Amino acid sequence: MVDVVRMNRRNAWGPRAFTLIELLVVIAIIALLVGVLLPALGSARHSARAAACSGRLQQLGVGLALYFNDYDDTLPQLRIDMGGFDANIGALFGGKKGTLPAYGINEYGPERRPLNRYVMQADVPPDAEDVPFELEMFRSPSDQGGDIPGLGSIDSMYNLLGSSYTLNDHALDGEWAVTLIPQAGGKMPPVATPTKTWVLGAHPIYNFQKGGDRGMRWYGHKDTRVNLLFVDLHVGTMIAVAPGIANATREYTFLPEPDWPN
Repeated sequence: MVDVVRMNRRNAWGPRAFTLIELLVVIAIIALLVGVLLPALGSARHSARAAACSGRLQQLGVGLALYFNDYDDTLPQLRIDMGGFDANIGALFGGKKGTLPAYGINEYGPERRPLNRYVMQADVPPDAEDVPFELEMFRSPSDQGGDIPGLGSIDSMYNLLGSSYTLNDHALDGEWAVTLIPQAGGKMPPVATPTKTWVLGAHPIYNFQKGGDRGMRWYGHKDTRVNLLFVDLHVGTMIAVAPGIANATREYTFLPEPDWPN
């Protein structure tokens, strides 16, 4: 009889509440699952962005091939007045107007950057200051900027230079160690290994310019990796960038020929 009374009392009070220990155990299990799943989700997110970046490089490669045909193996470039002498600037190959007050970056917008009309379906917008315009095919979803000498930390190479991508116009030794764009401009030099010589890539390829480290870990790895378009127009994804001044590795080379003078 007593047991029946107790059961009736429990039913009257409703379901038994969780104890503090049980709640703590549940919270600990949830925290453990989150800790296990978050790195995997982060890695998947970085991989998806890297794949999208690779796709945009491939798109730019199609435009580059069309430009080659029209301009006899000449890379898109602009010859500008550098204050006393003229120079061919590969950084102006395409994209929007950037913010860097050098090399014409903040002066030459989409209208005068030569590759734009080969990759845009719509009309190329004018360079006027009051015309805001974004060129998404030149923006890598992985673009996280870097630590740029003289500027400090910046959050987007696309905003700084007008493109998340760069031409292979100089080696890691310095801006005037020319590679695929002759100093006087004109045709790209003969390339010994088109499958290994990169022509267009994301900015982390210059992470170790002059032996420094610009902190460009765009793709979620502790080391520096990069997506590259090669002269034969295939794209390499997540290629490890060698530290130091390594102009030629097993995976890629800046140099048209192995004994190319810098």
